Amino acid sequence: MAADLQGRKVAILAADGVERVELEQPREALERAGAQTEVLSIHDGEIKARKNDLDEAGTFTVDGLVADASVGDYDALLLPGGTVNPDQLRVDKDAVSFVRDFVESGKPVAAICHGPWTLIEAGVATGRTLTSFPSIRTDLRNAGANVVDQEVVVDKNLITSRSPEDLPAFSEAIVSQLAGTTTKEEETS
Repeated sequence: MAADLQGRKVAILAADGVERVELEQPREALERAGAQTEVLSIHDGEIKARKNDLDEAGTFTVDGLVADASVGDYDALLLPGGTVNPDQLRVDKDAVSFVRDFVESGKPVAAICHGPWTLIEAGVATGRTLTSFPSIRTDLRNAGANVVDQEVVVDKNLITSRSPEDLPAFSEAIVSQLAGTTTKEEETS
């Protein structure tokens, strides 16, 4: 039976250089399950997507600025990869603060490929079991994470995955974890 995510809202934090499939496939899985998604970025308008980091792959419309976003408005956070995208996010104080606050809230946070770079900058990787694209595993270890090589890893509220090849398992894990959490409305009922 498919998860019912009606009434759930997911922030997708991304910037120019986002790997298209790493935003698109999890977003489609969340929306098929009934969740609403919003793309947040460090600038308004559109963000440029890439394919394999090198080829232009269209754009995504930005729904809001991370500087104006509140963790309380969302039930989960998705951090897609691509190398340029998280490299821009990790030097933006509003993006880093949003990621830190989201992880500390206990709500699901999912990062794939190079997406965990922002987790490192937010100071939330220490002591956590994570996976990522091979080229940033040393960065994760240096930040105090326990790094494993698995298609998807769930450590409390953090969900991480290695690369586009792992997108089916990653998307399933995000939907499953979000379906297993409660909303503020459900907590007060």
